[in-house]
Amino acid sequence: MGAQPTVTDVADVAGVSRQTVSNVLNAPELVRPETRERVQAAIHSLGYRPHASARRLRTQKSSTIGIRLDPITQDGISGSILDRFLHALTEQADRQGLRVLLFTATGPEDEIEQFRRLSDAADVDAFVLTSTFHGDPRTEWLIENGRSFVTFGRPWGIDDMTDPEHLWVDVDGRAGVREATAHLLSRGGPRIGFIGWPSGSGTGDDRRAGWLEAMRAGSGLAEEELRLLDAAVEDVVPNGADAVRRLEQRAGRLDGVVCVSDSLALGALTATAGRIPVVGYDDTPVAEALGFSSVAQQLDEVAAGVLELLTGAHGGRVQRGDPVTDPRHRLVTPRLVVRDGPSLIGDRTL
Repeated sequence: MGAQPTVTDVADVAGVSRQTVSNVLNAPELVRPETRERVQAAIHSLGYRPHASARRLRTQKSSTIGIRLDPITQDGISGSILDRFLHALTEQADRQGLRVLLFTATGPEDEIEQFRRLSDAADVDAFVLTSTFHGDPRTEWLIENGRSFVTFGRPWGIDDMTDPEHLWVDVDGRAGVREATAHLLSRGGPRIGFIGWPSGSGTGDDRRAGWLEAMRAGSGLAEEELRLLDAAVEDVVPNGADAVRRLEQRAGRLDGVVCVSDSLALGALTATAGRIPVVGYDDTPVAEALGFSSVAQQLDEVAAGVLELLTGAHGGRVQRGDPVTDPRHRLVTPRLVVRDGPSLIGDRTL
């Protein structure tokens, strides 16, 4: 086996100094974009990997990102989105010489205790949070204690959506559901129902807003009729079946249904036996296997955005009043995956 490429090899190929290569690896904001791209191309072509142990000793950092491993959801369908995000984050972090440390917690307060333990032991440099919600105490603790973090999900608070100390990446659920609803409206019928989560979920309310925008713009239905087409239930498959039956009893004919998740979409499809089109959200393996349309979150883009904010010019944290111009928040556009619909699904009790 040949010798592993060195910093000197990278510098020779890129036509720069060893210090410039070091800056690209450790302080990329100091290097001009065109030079940085040339060095990164040389790194890729040579297959160069920094010596992790030496780097940690030099920088006094662990090069490790901590993230909670979420519990398995009741039906195991919608929870797969976080598994896919974790895989994307781990793969991209590895390419940057970073490690991902997984830990478990029973709830937000227990997760905060894990933050404290991992920080005190210098086991991690930063945290990635998922499943954000209104009044999330985890982000408050991290900000108060000066810890670097990025959330996959917006703050969902009144005053903190653009907080410079809270870096976040999220998927534009409103745009995704709006596109899904407009797609069903274009198929001919105006009576498109929506099955969402109970009010108070930032993510769920955002997606419901997309359905409302599309219906108000394209259905021609009055607000009273729209209310009859809107259902809110907990996110398990049987509730999707029950909700679509209630919608049909309450509103009469349905021309299609948009659901806040693939779990609820599966339930709706089971209850309707495929006689009306149903669109889910998350484009899970279940949606692909059964052949129903769904809104896909671009998780590779989300992971790239998280790492960009964590490793960018501000090291994943900025102070209020800093004269910075780069964005500290990312909103990724999802993609509607249109399929013909399931051919083998029947009405059955769930």
